[in-house]
Amino acid sequence: MGNFIEWYEFGVYGYFATVIAARFFTPEGGGEAEALVRTYASFGLAFFFRPVGAALFGRLGDRIGRRPVLILVITLMTGATTLIGVLPTYDRVGALAPWLLTFLRVLQGLSAGGEFGGAVAVLTESAPPGRRGLYGAWQSFTVALGLLAGAGAAALLATVLTEPQLTSWGWRLPFLLTLPLGLGALWLRLRLDETPAFRQEVVLEQPGAREVAGAIALGAGRIMGWAAAGYTFLVVLPGYLQSTLSATFQQALIATVLANLGFAVTILPAGLLSDRVGRRPVMATGAALVVGLAVPLLNLLQDEGTSDAVKGAAVFGAGAVVGLMAGPGPAMLAELFPTTVRCTGLGLAYSLSNAVFSGCAGLVITKTVERTGNVDVPAYYAAATCAVSLLALTRNPSRKAG
Repeated sequence: MGNFIEWYEFGVYGYFATVIAARFFTPEGGGEAEALVRTYASFGLAFFFRPVGAALFGRLGDRIGRRPVLILVITLMTGATTLIGVLPTYDRVGALAPWLLTFLRVLQGLSAGGEFGGAVAVLTESAPPGRRGLYGAWQSFTVALGLLAGAGAAALLATVLTEPQLTSWGWRLPFLLTLPLGLGALWLRLRLDETPAFRQEVVLEQPGAREVAGAIALGAGRIMGWAAAGYTFLVVLPGYLQSTLSATFQQALIATVLANLGFAVTILPAGLLSDRVGRRPVMATGAALVVGLAVPLLNLLQDEGTSDAVKGAAVFGAGAVVGLMAGPGPAMLAELFPTTVRCTGLGLAYSLSNAVFSGCAGLVITKTVERTGNVDVPAYYAAATCAVSLLALTRNPSRKAG
């Protein structure tokens, strides 16, 4: 539930990027492209606070337990997200508006950084033998559910509200919905038991700092493509389709829903398959498919002669190949670290990779397309990062956790 809420909010922010840009980042005389860049900069800033949250909350999780940290981060995330729904906009408080929004995004980044490490540690440490991949895949699956819920909420509002209503007050509703969801998640976490692995851990050999740093770097490299391609296809796509290909808000959201459906469909099967054939072969297959298919898929969307059915299949397939990386990814990261540093290590690997390659995706893509006029930039970005992940997946860690 906590992971679902986190990604629901991040999805909503991405899907409403153009609306938020107009309400918070467009002073008189400011251009729409400039405002969108600033919106994505605020979006990316939250990602850069994820590693701070991963280090802070991960260390707490490794010392005092997974349960208290998961309770703390869901409280922080729920409060910050709900407050976004009541923030005054630029026309009310001027330059203070974007600063208030950015401050709440920072709080969200801190809590999200602690969420992943704690959640994956609980899932994988509670898994029965031979099922760690499947159990860990539920973390990625709730990412898909959160993004789908965010896209669904945005699409519903865009359908039932007029454009003036949506830009005036309708965009606030998905953020306010976080409050009851967060209270439900908090209730569940208060009932959560500590994991058996943490309770029974006896420290025989503490891994060295250099060894842990190497595992973090390797893990970040392995999921780089998942981070970049995932945010390119699943979150940045609506803003790209509207600003670059002149799609309507509704068309962009429908494409995003289809991409996220494809993502959701393959995650759990990919996690289960990784329990049988290994994490790396499944993840490498997904990365290789992105390298080979990113440009052709994007060209289909750009071609005005392509039917809507083919375009729908293209975005569905784009999401599906990302799911091949996301399914085994959590278990792969958990297996790089022993119990005593697992929350911190896997949280940092994930948050560092996401800070650089997810958080900056919207900013890099929007700014590069604006300056170069090359509409294939999103495909190049996804393919290049997945190529690096392929190389990282061929390397073995210096040790393997139990």
